Amino acid sequence: MLKKKDFLFTSESVTEGHPDKMADQISDAILDAIIADDPRCRVAIETMLKTGLVFVAGEVTTSTYVEIPDIVREVVKNIGYTRAKYGFDCETCGVITSIGKQSPNIAQGVNSAYESRTGNGYENEFDTQGAGDQGMMFGYACNETEDLMPLPIQLAHKLARRLSEVRKAGILSYLRPDGKTQVTVRYENNKPVSVEAIVISAQHKPGIDIESEIKPDMREFVIKPVIPEEYMSKNLKLLVNPTGEFTIGGPMGDTGVTGRKIIIDTYGGMARHGGGSFSGKDPSKVDRSATYAARHVAKNLVASGVADRLEIEIAYAIGVARPVSIMIDTFNTEKVDVGRIEEAVKEIFDLRPAAIIKNLDLLRPIYRKTAAYGHFGRHDRDFTWEKLDKVDEIKSFLNLK
Repeated sequence: MLKKKDFLFTSESVTEGHPDKMADQISDAILDAIIADDPRCRVAIETMLKTGLVFVAGEVTTSTYVEIPDIVREVVKNIGYTRAKYGFDCETCGVITSIGKQSPNIAQGVNSAYESRTGNGYENEFDTQGAGDQGMMFGYACNETEDLMPLPIQLAHKLARRLSEVRKAGILSYLRPDGKTQVTVRYENNKPVSVEAIVISAQHKPGIDIESEIKPDMREFVIKPVIPEEYMSKNLKLLVNPTGEFTIGGPMGDTGVTGRKIIIDTYGGMARHGGGSFSGKDPSKVDRSATYAARHVAKNLVASGVADRLEIEIAYAIGVARPVSIMIDTFNTEKVDVGRIEEAVKEIFDLRPAAIIKNLDLLRPIYRKTAAYGHFGRHDRDFTWEKLDKVDEIKSFLNLK
């Protein structure tokens, strides 16, 4: 229940050169390379990075072959770690792999779901594929932005992306790939009204003064193009590289590991999280596909006007196709009885894994670009879970105008 009406809320993001996000992008680039040639693959890839070294491990069952070291080096190069003086070099970093096959104990439940094995509820081909794991997945949407995303995480992502844009375009040539952003938004009557604080930590080459160079540049070239003027507080607190010099970054400054930025990947803390990460996982893993489906459900429901903000929880048992539970929370903003909303979800959205994969067209090499700047609220046709294609059907079922 959303009780507080006036409050501050903060979300953070990181750039594509942050070591954890490098790991996510490598894992998803490997997935893309495999799924492009073998859509029915099973992939669960984890990446870890430290100074001069990339370690890739996981389980892969596939009929194709990919050159993992080449993929790793291409991703690192594209991010911008191309010289040893940056703390990481795509040409000379070591790449170690340890890849096995998917456990047959897991595969048996994915390849032949409980429903089809027992005849319990078996109806069609969507009952033949079970969930790749147990767990609960959450989806969320709210009407405070056009993208139906929380404003704090949306602005944090835009600032992080802008940091990379001005670096790659040479506008701020002293910047290096690593960086973090954070945005604090003031809410009044549960609506965002102003940005009260911004934190930017930007990796830079040595010898650049923070107060006279970096801070003014952040205001002019990063913040000003991103934050709408009407949201800027007169008392804005801006912190740029608050620890001081930030010349050691990327894997040299911190170890990177796949799946360590799950709140950045989703809703910036505004919604609950089931705990499972996305990157490196093919869509048979409901950690990924069902969370995408949950966003699709939540976004279409809010867009149809049933609530101002809405969260859905979907829970699965490993090897079972049908969800074991579905829960809707509207935070007391519903315009329709919540029970009726749940009925609409069960009637309109097929949340069995095989149906999700088909309806959202997930057996494609689309995942690397999801691995930085958030998986939701993006303007990209490949992000099919962002489509507003069920609004009319929802309105018709609930007799909404």
